[in-house]
Amino acid sequence: MTGIFFMETSAPIGVYDSGIGGLSVWNELRKELSAESMIYVADSANAPYGTKSRSFITGRSREITRFLIDQGCKLIVVACNTATGAAITTLRREFNLPFVGVEPAVKPAAMKSKTGHVGVLATAQTFKGEHFKRSIGLFAHSVELHERAGTGLVELIENGMIDSPETKELLIKYLIPMVEQGIDQLVLGCTHYPFLIPIIQGILPAGIRIIDPAPAVARQTRKVLEEHKGLNSKLSVVGYRFYTTGDPASLSRVLEQLTGSQHLVTKLDGLPTAGSGQSS
Repeated sequence: MTGIFFMETSAPIGVYDSGIGGLSVWNELRKELSAESMIYVADSANAPYGTKSRSFITGRSREITRFLIDQGCKLIVVACNTATGAAITTLRREFNLPFVGVEPAVKPAAMKSKTGHVGVLATAQTFKGEHFKRSIGLFAHSVELHERAGTGLVELIENGMIDSPETKELLIKYLIPMVEQGIDQLVLGCTHYPFLIPIIQGILPAGIRIIDPAPAVARQTRKVLEEHKGLNSKLSVVGYRFYTTGDPASLSRVLEQLTGSQHLVTKLDGLPTAGSGQSS
């Protein structure tokens, strides 16, 4: 971010993800920052980002950022590990407002591990990202990381198949080898994956700690708002708006599960949804 940035305290926070997964972050944000309004964008027409090229993800992130800025957002949370790794450095350089990203929680996992073995379940693109590589370099000296790409999980979650046999089968395939390697910490490196925690808990032996990065993202967002004197101090009605480039019903269903109430979800047709840019 360059130049002087004035933050209007009553302006909304922007949040975006490749799909519904970022709602795990949104949910923590609304708990941590109950006085803040938010606008959420799910790019579900292009999910998952984990199979896309870096240039594609950066391009989509630019488009969504422009949309959120046009809506008057004061800060943007990139609620996607893959987009954080691929695009947040570019976004901070090109746009004059604060960004908060999501990174795999390697540091707390390494600090808490007693066996010296930490599992990381993430997308293939997240493992390639500079943020993940930097976290390893800074915090993983004392542990051995066991990385597994959760191929197929995001698609199942986006299609409402969280409790399906197919989802459990994939999780068993990805998790059991890490259990056999002695992990005592499991880092969820994709914001979709916290929706799978109940199933994961049924697969993992007791004593393996599951680390969801969403609460830490919410705390960091509060910190950045405080640094910019941007916490909402006005007596205004808190509002949430939701947009998706995919099927509004999918986002609505997850929102109702999270909040116990229905929310209007608007189909976002103003952004391109071309499927080009996939990596080979």
